[in-house]
This record gives sequence, C-alpha cells and structure tokens, in this order.
Amino acid sequence: MADKFQSIKGFYDILPEESTLKHPTSALWRVLEETGRRVLGQYGYRYIGLPLVEPTGLYVRGVGEHTDIVEKEMYAWTDALNGDKLALRPEATAGCVRAVVEHNLTYNGPQRLWYMGPMFRHENVQKGRQRQFHQIGAEAFGMAGPDTDAEMIIMLARLWRELGLADVELQINTIGDAPERAAYRQTLIAYFERYADLLDEDAKRRLHANPLRILDSKNPRMQEMIEAAPKLFDTLGTETRAHYDGLCQRLSDVGIGYLLNTRLVRGLDYYNRTVFEWVTTKLGAQGTIAGGGRYDGLVEMLGGKPTPAVGFGMGMERVLLLMKEYGITASDAPDVYLVNAGDAAERQATPLAEQLRNAGFSVTVHAGGGSFKSQMKKADGSGARFAVIVGDDEAAASAAVVKPLRGEGEQRTVPQQELVSALAG
Repeated sequence: MADKFQSIKGFYDILPEESTLKHPTSALWRVLEETGRRVLGQYGYRYIGLPLVEPTGLYVRGVGEHTDIVEKEMYAWTDALNGDKLALRPEATAGCVRAVVEHNLTYNGPQRLWYMGPMFRHENVQKGRQRQFHQIGAEAFGMAGPDTDAEMIIMLARLWRELGLADVELQINTIGDAPERAAYRQTLIAYFERYADLLDEDAKRRLHANPLRILDSKNPRMQEMIEAAPKLFDTLGTETRAHYDGLCQRLSDVGIGYLLNTRLVRGLDYYNRTVFEWVTTKLGAQGTIAGGGRYDGLVEMLGGKPTPAVGFGMGMERVLLLMKEYGITASDAPDVYLVNAGDAAERQATPLAEQLRNAGFSVTVHAGGGSFKSQMKKADGSGARFAVIVGDDEAAASAAVVKPLRGEGEQRTVPQQELVSALAG
C-alpha cells in the first residue's frame, strides 16, 4: 500500500463538515466571506487580487528588516531557475502598495481597496495561530485625515455587528510621525539601558534596532519595567495630537467606545500616527482579531510618490473561532433533496432539478440508486427543507410529491409545472 500524505503542520483543510480538528466549516467561512464583501462594499471599497509570491526585498524594505516577520517567520527562498529572491506573502499591505505604485492606481485620485486570502508565517502552531492563515484587509490611499482612520474602525465595528459578535474591545494609540519617534527612540534606548539586566534576549537584540517593539513584549518578568517606561503619547507634537483628537471625536460621534493603550505599537515598522486593534478575551492568548493603522511613508518607501495611507488586516481564523464561541452556525444544506426511484423517474430528475434551480432553489439530486427508504434517510440527513419525490407513478403522471422535512406542513402531490409555486408557498 502506498504511503498516505498528510497536510503540513500549520496548514489545514477547510471541510464541509465539522472535523476532529475543530476547524470552522466551509459554510461558516462562506458567511464570513460574504459578510465581509458586503460590508466593505457598503463603504465604497473595491476588490484587488494580489499574488501569493512577491520579491523578498518588498517585505525587508516595507515591513522592516528587524521585525519578527522578516527575521524569523517569513517563508523565503532563492528561485532555482533564475536566482530571484522570493517569499510567500506574510502580510498583504506591502503587496497592495506595490500594486498601487506599479499600476499608478492613485493617478485619478484616492483609492479604497480590499483583499482576501491566505498569508504565510513560520510561527508556533496553536489555537488561532496557523502557518497558513487568512485575512480580510482594506487599504485607503490618498486620504490624510483622521476621518479615514475612523472609517476603517467604524467599518470593522459594523462587521462585528453583522456577524453577531459582541464584547470586542477597541484599543487605539498614536505613535507619532518619524521625527517624534526618532526623538522618542533615543529616550527609550536610554531608559532600557538602565535596566539591561531585566531585558530578555529578544529585547537586547531589538534595543538599538527597534526599541519600540520592546514595549509589545509579553515577558512577565519585564512588564513592570515596561509599564514605567516613558510614553511617546506624552511627547506628541500639536499636529499629531490634533489628528488623534480628530479620530477620537469621530468615533464618539458614532458611539464607538475605545481604550487608549499607550503600549500598542503593532509589529510592523511602517506605521505612523494611528494604530488600533480589536481585542477579545474569549480566545486566550490570541485575543487580537483585527488591527491596523496609518502608514503615510510606505508608498514613497516602495518607489511611489508621497501618498498618505491607512489600512487594516482581520484574522479570519480568529474571527471564525469567536463566531463559534458565540454559537454562530451556518449550513450548506440544500433547499430540496430530489428522491427518484425507477428508470422514468431518474430521467425526469435532472430536468426537474434544473427547473427548480432556475427558480433560485438549491437542489441535490439523489444518485447511485437505492431503495425509497434509504433515499429518504439521505434526504433527511442532507438538512434539506423539502424532499421532492418522483417515482414511476409520479413520472407517468408528470407529478411530484413534496414532503416537508423541517417544521410543519403536510405531504402533497402536485403537477410538476406547479412545483416551483408549491415550494415557494
């Protein structure tokens, strides 16, 4: 017997039915995907498709050479055919910016774009954290005001409502502009150097390369020291503070509450000013289900003209886990299971099913033969609302039996030409 293959650790299948791995079903995925498309469309965002593979240098320059993503997690290799340095995308913002620059998409004005699909990071696999994971994301280019930052957050708040999710907390911060961060960086380095004996290896490595990332450390031994560190928020200039105040005012105008988290810096180097995360307490350590912020310098950094920009990424696996925590379910069950017994009935089954599909019903036609009893058992197990039954007698009379399988209603025989109205009524 040939060896069986299994999926790679951290990569998994999305199955039609609940699996022993407790991954969300494809039906629940569909609910999230369709809701995301609808909500993003309500705000004028248009879909952009992005490649899974990009030049490695795009992420080194765009995400940051000293980020965990580039240093530890990226799937990167040298192409054996031409020597190109390539990487599976670990996030989509850099690729979206590359597309905007390459195709000059902002030539005729601002752009609102969204995308959906898999990302790849070599991480420790645990609940809510896979090596292939999926994101819905949105990016807005050419709009510098806090109203667009607020729009991103408000859009996600609507998505949570549409999905039926509650108790998701919004945390926001502002990390200033480049000159403010440069001055703060020196202050932070000096502070952490005074506590060098408390720094873990990651913090020591980041101290001079990216000291702001130390603020995001989860090492319990360092928490008291980090909490007492100087806060960038206290040193912001007038313009940056006005941007932050404008964001807060717009969130208050639509009734969205928020928590100022001065330690929130996000894990990517390209952010400036606004950063935010939506957080839940129901998923343990993987509590962040969406996050983003402003990145006004990234377009120019990747070869374009200076262009203000802001965006977010939402972790689909984590949102789906949260939907399951709230008991949200979905089904791909058909409207109709068409039972057919006999040669004449089997021939009528396909055109009859097409008639129903033309009217908007989803129909599963029984295949493979079997007794009437066994077919009815499969009809019930399919989750369909109705069984439509055609045997030799019904076929001869151009009729069909409609049997409700869910809820109330009596079995009845109707002419096949009246079947659509019988099911609709």
